[in-house]
Amino acid sequence: MKKFIDIFLRAFATGIAIAVGGIVYLSCDNKYIGALLFGTGLFVILSFGFNLFTGKVGYAVEKNPSFVIDLFIIWLGNFCGTAVSALLVLNTRICCISDKAAKLCDTKLNDTPISIFILAIFCGMLMFIAADGYKTISNSVGKILAIFLPVIVFILSGFEHCVANMFYFTL
Repeated sequence: MKKFIDIFLRAFATGIAIAVGGIVYLSCDNKYIGALLFGTGLFVILSFGFNLFTGKVGYAVEKNPSFVIDLFIIWLGNFCGTAVSALLVLNTRICCISDKAAKLCDTKLNDTPISIFILAIFCGMLMFIAADGYKTISNSVGKILAIFLPVIVFILSGFEHCVANMFYFTL
């Protein structure tokens, strides 16, 4: 049970970090700067060993079948962290970013399921590359590039990140 609580708490903290990335992205008028700064969330997650669903799901093929339980707990923790963060932001002076989030969500809701699925696959590949790159690259500059470049690419390309979407839709 202690293992699952640790997984959930690390996933909850991840949800907060992704929410912070979403907050800065929505707060920036320049989408390029916003995309760059969103990467701060992933940097925090990987630096502190938190649990991001999109960073872990790529390992499902090489792990025990019981890893699916861990993935569910991670997904739930990510959702709780993003949702709590969004609800807290709605009670602050920056609550106006919810208008930008609503526009983003409208675009997503008016898309087709196949389009969402394809865009999610591309994002998933980039997040796995970022997480695995951070884990396996020994050069510190390489680690930083492995984190920030895939994040910038997924945001500017309009790919679907399920955890970021948890934040945007709750906001």
